[in-house]
Amino acid sequence: MKGRNYRQIKGQPYTRMKYIHGTPPPKISKFMMGDTKAQFEYRFSLVAQGPVQIRHNALEAARVAANKVLFNALGETGYKIHLRVYPHVILRENRMIATAGADRLQEGMRRAFGKPTGRAARIKTGQAILDIYVNTNALEAAKAALRVGSTKLPVTCTINQEHLIAQPPQATAA
Repeated sequence: MKGRNYRQIKGQPYTRMKYIHGTPPPKISKFMMGDTKAQFEYRFSLVAQGPVQIRHNALEAARVAANKVLFNALGETGYKIHLRVYPHVILRENRMIATAGADRLQEGMRRAFGKPTGRAARIKTGQAILDIYVNTNALEAAKAALRVGSTKLPVTCTINQEHLIAQPPQATAA
């Protein structure tokens, strides 16, 4: 199963876990990383430039790559990462056997609904995929982490920067 086969959004999403048996769990281990309780001054977002389906292993690869860059630059408590999307869509595959003598085992397009093989998240144009929260001393590290993380995704992305906390005014001595 190749990721490029599932990139385009086609049809209705297949998401009803109640009726689906044998669905693989998502490979994403954590959705929030770093110092989750701290307040940070800046938020950097990785924003998709087009509609796409992103498989769960690509989301996990982007999260791990961005986390590694930030962890090496800032340590454990200098940042917060928030993965904003969840892979709800269940991907199916009608497996075909392509070896000699396998013609008696497969049925072609008869009963071709497919078995669940993975998960994906549907992303709209302009939707944020990954957020990184940092302070003023780590702006370049956050941009570098998002650049590395965006290479793992099957869509072109932009990096948006937002200032969250205004600095309190300095008290002057009278």
